[in-house]
Amino acid sequence: MGREVALIDYGAGNLHSVENALRAAGAGDVAVTADPEVVLGAERIVLPGVGAFAACMNALSAIPGMIGAMEEVVRDHGRPFLGICVGMQLLADAGEEHGRCAGLGWIGGTVRKLKPSDPSCKIPHMGWNDVRPTRAHPLIVPGEAYFLHSYAIEDIDPALRLATTDHGGEIVAAVGRDTIVGVQFHPEKSQRYGLDVLSRFLEWKP
Repeated sequence: MGREVALIDYGAGNLHSVENALRAAGAGDVAVTADPEVVLGAERIVLPGVGAFAACMNALSAIPGMIGAMEEVVRDHGRPFLGICVGMQLLADAGEEHGRCAGLGWIGGTVRKLKPSDPSCKIPHMGWNDVRPTRAHPLIVPGEAYFLHSYAIEDIDPALRLATTDHGGEIVAAVGRDTIVGVQFHPEKSQRYGLDVLSRFLEWKP
């Protein structure tokens, strides 16, 4: 399809699997990159993330010019952005994993440790679970996706919640505003459902 997707490499993502999933979903040109100039020239931006909030935020911040490039291309120029797992969590104002750390502040809220009300629900939340849309959005539909996380976004504007899931209580599963979407689940591990989410992202014209 000839699209250019910038998949940001900041040492904190499952890059190979996400790249393969994007290609399987129809991306014709995926640039795995730590170069802000590549991000500035991309049609679409994907920020993956695996690990602790503070470590991921520090790694992203350590790339000269990267956050500024993301801000310019996504928030100023309105190009589609997808954050995956910790890449979604970094959109919050702050995270509390291993001490409080500021995030990008694109959607507000705070990332806190899961505290299931049901003691049989183990942490991390790992495995397949329902994605339940809370409002209509082109990327997010009902289905089952693969989750692997111990922290989740809380206290965000209800209008920015796109979907929830349940693990001993309600968990935010997807967020969005303007041209920005974040998903707590892993599309690259969610088989047909995940590929469909990525395919819709590649076609999305917000």
